[in-house]
This record gives sequence, C-alpha cells and structure tokens, in this order.
Amino acid sequence: QVQLVESGGGLVQAGGSLRLSCATSGRTFSSYTMGWFREAPGKPREFVAVFTRSGSPIYTMSVEGRFTISRDNTKNTLYLQMNTLKPEDTAVYYCAARQPAPGVSYESHWTYKYWGQGTQVTVSS
Repeated sequence: QVQLVESGGGLVQAGGSLRLSCATSGRTFSSYTMGWFREAPGKPREFVAVFTRSGSPIYTMSVEGRFTISRDNTKNTLYLQMNTLKPEDTAVYYCAARQPAPGVSYESHWTYKYWGQGTQVTVSS
C-alpha cells in the first residue's frame, strides 16, 4: 500500500510562487511513476506534470516553463515548484502514483491507483 500526503498549498497573488510536496510511504517510491494532477471547480481532473520511465519530466502545455517537478528518492518525496502563478492555476492539486505501465498514457488520471488527499492552491488576481 502506498500512502501519499500533499502539503504546501495556500493563497498567493498572481505572479507569486508556491512549492508543493508529496510525502510517500513505503519502499517503492523510486520505482513508481509519480505525478501531479489538479482539479478546478466544475472541471475534470487535469494532468499537470509527471516523471516518465526514463526519468524525464513532462508537463501540460499551460504550465510549461512555469512549473518544475522534482523528486528526492532519499526522502521519498515528490515536489512541484510553481512560479509565475496565474488565477487559472487555482485548483486542488493531487499527487498520484502508479506502478510502471509501458504504453499507458501518463496523462490519464484514471490509470493512477494511489492518490493523496489534495492541497488547495488559490491564486488571486
């Protein structure tokens, strides 16, 4: 069983920054596919960023160049550094994990088995 706990959300003005953390349990952190998703009110859950099997990050286009995903395998923690935040980034952000699944889209949230409880990010204009 993998447990994920997000932290770091909050209220920030447009142009500001936040860093989200996702602490994980278990010994399998380094072998799992880890990513971030978000869900805004009235909208479906949306892919934000993930590490591919090769270890390279991929991002949804709307956050490319502003967000950075990183991981510390020694601390079993996944991060999302969010810079130049915009009001449209307002959402509940979720950390997600799944076992490696070759050929399965990284961006499909329904393919992830493990989820955190979410952390609210609110960006004011």
